[in-house]
Amino acid sequence: MNPVTEQARPANQQNRRASFEATLRSARRTMVLSEILKIALDSFRASKVRFMLTALGMVIGTASVILVVTIGLTGKQFILTEIQKIGTNEVELEYAGGGASGSENVVYNDFLTRDDEKAVNAQLPGVLYSSPVLQMNTRISFGGGVVKDTLVLGVSPQYRNIRNLLVPYGRFIDETDENAHIKCAVVTETFAKLRYGSSEDAVGREFEISGIPFTIIGIFRQSVSDFGQSEIADETILIPFSVARVFSGTENLKQIYFSMRSMAEVPDATNEIKRIVSSRHRPNSVYKTQDLREVLNMAATVSNILTAVLVLVAAVTLAVGGVGIMNIMLATVRARIREIGIRKALGATYREIKLQFLAEAIIISLAGGVIGTAVGLTLPLSVRFFTDYSLPISGWSILIALTAATAVGIVFGTVPATRAAQMDPVESLKYE
Repeated sequence: MNPVTEQARPANQQNRRASFEATLRSARRTMVLSEILKIALDSFRASKVRFMLTALGMVIGTASVILVVTIGLTGKQFILTEIQKIGTNEVELEYAGGGASGSENVVYNDFLTRDDEKAVNAQLPGVLYSSPVLQMNTRISFGGGVVKDTLVLGVSPQYRNIRNLLVPYGRFIDETDENAHIKCAVVTETFAKLRYGSSEDAVGREFEISGIPFTIIGIFRQSVSDFGQSEIADETILIPFSVARVFSGTENLKQIYFSMRSMAEVPDATNEIKRIVSSRHRPNSVYKTQDLREVLNMAATVSNILTAVLVLVAAVTLAVGGVGIMNIMLATVRARIREIGIRKALGATYREIKLQFLAEAIIISLAGGVIGTAVGLTLPLSVRFFTDYSLPISGWSILIALTAATAVGIVFGTVPATRAAQMDPVESLKYE
């Protein structure tokens, strides 16, 4: 026998063994993902009803998340729209007192004037409307011996635009009424009904303010509830400022209202209005500006918090669906013990067995998430298609729902997958 051949044979055997072990290690490390998914899908085909019932919890959970976010965004949109009707572009300037220097013993009233209003309009180009507000209280007879203290406001014609007032009957005060000092009034619907029985009957009727007859030219109401942000009361009377000035005997004002072109201009306009007016008065006089930005921000914050709370409540449904997935997968592992044993006997690794059952849990969860997302989007899309309303749809809610569904599959599928991977192949093959 050739000694060279005898020496080469052990070397070849070692090479073949090393090659076999390398191939085996590679197979154990790199089982194709498509094969794992194929095995999982074959399992679902063998038990379609179980698959559908298991996924049902995720369908309900993800649909709930989508609908809850849609409801929350709809509520937020409605609230902000209603607040904006009050006048989010509005800036209120108010005299808050002061006016004396440190060396003076007398405190002077340094009220606002129409000249302040004109100065702001001239120096601030973003102002669309402005109006003084001169407040008075007088006793008005409502008939039948009923006399009430009633708020009377002297305003300019632009006050209607600033406050977004609606005039369903008659008309509002115009420039002719203001310039000619016409003794006319626009009253609330409550005032008209209390005194004359209805809004329609009130237009054209006369009543007295401090013994002077006024003619009702219109009935007004606010376009939306003002959340306590307006000076208008239930029985308020609006009269031309020029006429109210005669009653008060002065042009001194405590309030002037401005309306900007857009809400974006309000922050800068608020500071600029205060600067312009303060420069025209005593150094120690105090003037305050107010707007609805804080109300809007608070409403948006509250709405976001409520939506988050509702989403967390809906997430409970996802958790319940996850528990259902875990229970079904545990039952599945128990029913397939012999299959697991055979696969391990044929060389399947811990990692491969775990990935197989984890993939099944994720597929069930994600499939339910996709179907639930489609169900959740059906309502807002149907409303958009069949009505004139446009319910808001958040792309984030879809992403959150699908991500949560995947996470639920991973979290609740890990325990059954780990239990399956840890089974002893010998004991599994003996299981009946």
